[in-house]
Amino acid sequence: MPDPHFSHRTAWEFRPNPLTQLLLRLRSEGKEIRDWTIANPTLCGFPYDSGRIAAALTQPSAFVYAPEPAGHLSARAAIAGFLASGGASVSPDRIFLTASSSEGYSHLFRLLCDAGESVAIPKPGYPLFDDLARLHDVRLQTYRIRYAGGWQLDEDSVRRAITPETRAIVVIHPNNPTGTFLSPGEQQVIARIAREFGLAIIADEVFLTFPFQPHSAVRSCALLRAPLIFTLNGLSKMAGLPQMKLGWIAVHGEAPLVGRTVQRLDMIGDTFLSVNTPVQVAVPEILAAAEAVGESIRSRVAANYALLGAAMKGSAISVLHAEGGWNAILQFPKIRSDEEWAAHLLTTKGLLVYPGHFFDLPFEAGVVVSLLPREEEFLKYVALVRESIGDGGFDQVSQAE
Repeated sequence: MPDPHFSHRTAWEFRPNPLTQLLLRLRSEGKEIRDWTIANPTLCGFPYDSGRIAAALTQPSAFVYAPEPAGHLSARAAIAGFLASGGASVSPDRIFLTASSSEGYSHLFRLLCDAGESVAIPKPGYPLFDDLARLHDVRLQTYRIRYAGGWQLDEDSVRRAITPETRAIVVIHPNNPTGTFLSPGEQQVIARIAREFGLAIIADEVFLTFPFQPHSAVRSCALLRAPLIFTLNGLSKMAGLPQMKLGWIAVHGEAPLVGRTVQRLDMIGDTFLSVNTPVQVAVPEILAAAEAVGESIRSRVAANYALLGAAMKGSAISVLHAEGGWNAILQFPKIRSDEEWAAHLLTTKGLLVYPGHFFDLPFEAGVVVSLLPREEEFLKYVALVRESIGDGGFDQVSQAE
């Protein structure tokens, strides 16, 4: 029953889900838990240039408050340079700083949607959208990415997701958790539909710099021909610095529409002024230092994905095709549900994984794991998973399935 003291936006179910309840109980009993869902790169032993970053955060200009609605020009110019190096040139005047990608979505939902209007989002996908949409009275329509040896965009489902109230199509490039980039053809499909229905494209590209294949020619959605395109990124992933709390929105598209968009985003930014000064003045140095740590992260997740595939070859567990990002999907035997496999691994091996339904995977017995851990830890996790289905007795498990 709704609580009359609060808005409907915050009427969440606050009771922990069964897996979280199990995790809390095991921890209270003193059981060692190995976290194979880790998404925090600062805890994974990457080589940050901490001295350079610390010096940038404490330079004299960090102690002067000089607010700008879109963010400090020096920071936006540095970000424009970073984007141009990836082939997505944009003027600093079309870049807006936010405290995170989540806040970037929040600004865009406010910009584009009145209460009750909708955006189309991909499934599988990250569950953050449900809460963000609820907090802004925005409805979600889902379209499908289907798996058949690889992930493909379902164009018909995109079209079915669009209603007269739809204002934008969200794309995750590469998707989280599937780790697959939109192909050039799929990008053109999205652009064509956006033009046909007059929709904005919101392209989340926070994992764009993490293809498993080095020097991959990955194309930003900023280069599409559509009325209005927003690309989102930030320091959390590409620089491995989630604690710096800085993201950005870059605006692309048709000039008249972009001009009106910039005016409105400027007003939204001026209302909140949420990005702290030290990180803004440090952005040029942080981006300069980011290339090395970003490549360190990219090479590790690529190596761990290859290691995972080799370790599971010939077993009853399949590693689904992926092309980048920080996660991998494992398809377990269907003798248990995804929730049951996650609970089994946690109870018997102390290993925490995500059940696939957290991300709305379209099949049973899928779990999601992180590719960030150090190789030594990663190998332990792999060994525990193999043990979980019979210490190598894969034939027996396959027969049971």
